[in-house]
Amino acid sequence: MKKTFFYLALFATAMWTITACTSKTETTDGENNFRIRRGTNVSHWLSQSEERGEARRQHIHEDDFERLEQLGFDFVRIPIDEVQFWDEEGNKLPEAWELLDSALQWAGKHHLRAIVDLHIIRSHYFNAANEGDKAANTLFTSEKAQQDLINLWYQLSDVLKGYSTDSVAYEFMNEPVADEHEQWNQLVAKVHKALREREPKRTLVIGSNRWQGYETMKYLKVPEGDKNIILSFHYYNPMILTHYGAWWTPLGKYKGKVNYPGVLVSREDYEAAPDSIKEALEPFTTQEWNIDRIRADFKDAIDVAKKYNLQLFCGEWGVYEPVNRDLAYKWYKDMLSVFDEFDIAWTTWCYDADFGFWDQAKHDYKDKPLVDILMSGEGLKK
Repeated sequence: MKKTFFYLALFATAMWTITACTSKTETTDGENNFRIRRGTNVSHWLSQSEERGEARRQHIHEDDFERLEQLGFDFVRIPIDEVQFWDEEGNKLPEAWELLDSALQWAGKHHLRAIVDLHIIRSHYFNAANEGDKAANTLFTSEKAQQDLINLWYQLSDVLKGYSTDSVAYEFMNEPVADEHEQWNQLVAKVHKALREREPKRTLVIGSNRWQGYETMKYLKVPEGDKNIILSFHYYNPMILTHYGAWWTPLGKYKGKVNYPGVLVSREDYEAAPDSIKEALEPFTTQEWNIDRIRADFKDAIDVAKKYNLQLFCGEWGVYEPVNRDLAYKWYKDMLSVFDEFDIAWTTWCYDADFGFWDQAKHDYKDKPLVDILMSGEGLKK
């Protein structure tokens, strides 16, 4: 009898993998079954990394996806960068494509849906302004750059279209930073039209302008009548807490004490801070931050998702590793409560980098209490 159960279980697993990875199964009304709840970003691998060759091949393995499945995650977001997949002449760089294919196969095998996120392209980098290179962002002022983006997705689609629409989704750009919201809306319409001509039922993840901010979701023009869209926003507020000490942000220079919940920075600590950051720091000396503030911040995004009857997804949220863990955990718990309250899917930033919970070098958890908190959400039980 035990052998019978074993073979039945093996057969069921195999059938799920085949369906998730390769089938074209869709619901009868044209809406696919790409539904997500709890995930993480497999970041700093095919994106934001200088690793190549053996180091990149050894960075992520199948056991990482197996681990995420066992922990209770149901999907992953996989950021990819143009420079890793194409050289400057537009030629494909085969190894990155092979690694992405392996990742999607592993995800399917371990019952994880996947969002392929085009994170950084040569004509647009979300952090260019903070790094003093805003002029490098030509995407919103160049017709050629916009067509180049569409062409990148044509090539990605040619390779990824064999994956079931129930298992793989496309996020065609991360954290757009357009001067005018309408510039982003026009590009959304262009890319949406181009991809729909090739893949009518593929789920597309579309975020709001200005770093996928929750506060700009109300300005997003969502393509009408398309139910295979997931609306995405990112949330790292309050930055003085989540990015405390982060060298790449202006507030990273602050060395005083931070509180949470409540007023985050005392007037005494504010006065002792460098003059160069006082303007950015001042709001944190008067405003209270707690679960009610998070709930209020999410309101516009929730309203837009309800208006279009689309799933809402927080694609990035997390706390920088050096931040006081007790404060971080309080914030994580408040975030999870609001996600559960409004049925918002999420992927933490991230799995194994400087916001993550796993240490690839040591092959062990670097923040197991965080994992326990993430897996405690009521949403997992629905």
